[in-house]
Amino acid sequence: MIDTKDIFQIIAKEAETDAAGLTLDTKLADLDLQSIDMVELVFAIEDQYDIEIPYSPNPQNSAGVAFATIGDIVTAVDRLVAEQHAEAV
Repeated sequence: MIDTKDIFQIIAKEAETDAAGLTLDTKLADLDLQSIDMVELVFAIEDQYDIEIPYSPNPQNSAGVAFATIGDIVTAVDRLVAEQHAEAV
């Protein structure tokens, strides 16, 4: 299980906002993150959890993961950590 506080901190840093104001229902669009910010966010999460996120900025691309809310990120990272670390064992 991942620590959601870590993800909130990473998102807060990229969005230049206070993590205390974030919730799982916070929409990433409301944080005014640009596409480069989203790429940096994905890289930071990948580094934090030693995973690879098949991120796609295009929600229609079923090959990747698209994020609408912070809860989407937490769910995806939790699943990817479990999957990718289980493969390594």
